[in-house]
Amino acid sequence: NKTALDRAYEKYGVPPEIITAIIGVETLYGANTGGYRVLDALATLGFHYPPRAKFFRSELSHFLRLTREENIDPLMPTGSYAGAMGKPQFIPSSFRAYSIDFDSDNKRDIWDNNVDIIGSVANYFKRHGWLKDQAVTRKVEGVTSKHQSFIDAGMKPSLSIADLRQANIKIDSEIDSSQKASLIDLELNDGNEYWAGLKNFYVITRYNHSNMYAMAVFQLSQAIKNNYQATATATVK
Repeated sequence: NKTALDRAYEKYGVPPEIITAIIGVETLYGANTGGYRVLDALATLGFHYPPRAKFFRSELSHFLRLTREENIDPLMPTGSYAGAMGKPQFIPSSFRAYSIDFDSDNKRDIWDNNVDIIGSVANYFKRHGWLKDQAVTRKVEGVTSKHQSFIDAGMKPSLSIADLRQANIKIDSEIDSSQKASLIDLELNDGNEYWAGLKNFYVITRYNHSNMYAMAVFQLSQAIKNNYQATATATVK
């Protein structure tokens, strides 16, 4: 899928490894897209799950409209128990807002067409503010209990890098002091790690509102990138 990934990077600025990692985390590259009929899932949650009934009835409306727009039999699409669809697991409102026909065949297919899938994920990230060729996150050192208020400030970047440095938190010198970040506390088996979440890290959390999710995507993306580069180097040799 290199051609489509490279074209998505050129058009939307989202690196191939990030797009690839998202699809891997969401559905293991299409191996687990969900076996629930989307119409049934949304109808059940919309009319039999009061805590979020309004949300799921809205998604049901979006689903029925998208099947009409895309000329899809509404009884056919399958997805997750919550109505998320295809390899990128778009809910119906996201499908209508962000999925694209990236191969110009007059269809938006996020189930079987990898070109449309790649373009749609890239478009989603771009529309949520992805900054081309900018850092995603950096590990930091020096965080203590006195920095708890920084952690409690939340996942949206609101702290300047200058503020973090002034508070004796050590961060990569390449990160500009004027940039905004969040301070992320990740609990591991042998202690805690702390990271500065930059704008692009926050954009990943728009796909799934979890710092752990975003870190999984980021670290998988780096493993994919490093492996690809190593393989390319070995091939050249």
